[in-house]
Amino acid sequence: MRSDGAKAGLGLKLAAAGGLAFLHLPLLMILLYAFTTEEKSYQFPPPGLTLKWFAVAWARDDIWAALSISVQIGLVSTAVALLLGTLAAAAVARRRFFGRETISLLIILPIALPGIVTGIALRSAYSLADIPFSFWTIVLGHATFCVVVVYNNAVARLRRTSPFLIEASMDLGANGFQTLRHVLLPNLGTALLAGGMLAFALSFDEVIVTTFTAGQQTTLPIWMLSELVRPRQRPVTNVVAVFVIAVTFLPILVAYYLTRDGEQVGGAGK
Repeated sequence: MRSDGAKAGLGLKLAAAGGLAFLHLPLLMILLYAFTTEEKSYQFPPPGLTLKWFAVAWARDDIWAALSISVQIGLVSTAVALLLGTLAAAAVARRRFFGRETISLLIILPIALPGIVTGIALRSAYSLADIPFSFWTIVLGHATFCVVVVYNNAVARLRRTSPFLIEASMDLGANGFQTLRHVLLPNLGTALLAGGMLAFALSFDEVIVTTFTAGQQTTLPIWMLSELVRPRQRPVTNVVAVFVIAVTFLPILVAYYLTRDGEQVGGAGK
C-alpha cells in the first residue's frame, strides 16, 4: 500500500505530460505565429520572425474599438454578477427556506448549459419582449453565467465562516453596516475578488452568447472570428489572440492564488 508521499510512476508522469502538451501546445503555436513573416499560411517552422504585426495591430482603430466594448461589457457584467451573486449566496448560505436547493440549482444552471442554448433562449426572450439588441442585451447575456462564478465563491466562503461571528458583532453593539464592513467583507473579500476576476475573464472572451445577443456591437472575440476568414489578417488575429490569452489568463491565475487556501478560513478575516 502506497503512502501519500509516494512518487508517481513513469506512466502517470507521461500521461500528465501528454495532457498538458495537448492543452497548451496550441497556445504556444498561436504565440509563435504572431511573430511569423508569412501572411497567408501557417508554415512550420516559420520562414522568419518579425514584430511588425504588433505594430499593425496597434494602429488598427477597429481593434481598439472592439477592445473597448469588450472591457466595458466585462466590467458592467462583473459588477452585476458581484451584486446579484453575493446577495443570492447570502440568502442561500444563511437562511433555511422551502425550495432553497432548487433555487441554488437554478442559479448554477446557466454555467452548465451549452452557450448556444443560452444564446437562443436569450434571443427569443428579447424578441418576444421587443427589446432591441444593444450593449445592454450583451451585458444581460454575460451576467447570466458570470453570476454563477461569483455565487459559487461567495456561498462556499460563507458556509465556512462561523455565523457566531455575526452574532458576536451584533452583541457587541455593531450595527448592520459595521458588521458587514468589519466582519463579513474581510472574510468574503478574497472570494469576491476571485469571483469577480473569473467573471470578467469569462465575459471578456465569450463568443457564442455574444453572437446571439449583440446588435451592431463588435466585441474583440467577435472581431477575431470575423477576421479569421481573411488570409492576410491571420498574423494580426494571432497578435490579438495572444493579448486575449494574457487578459484571461492573468485574472484566473490571481483568482487561483487568492482562493487556494480558502478552506483554512473559518472565522478570522483573510
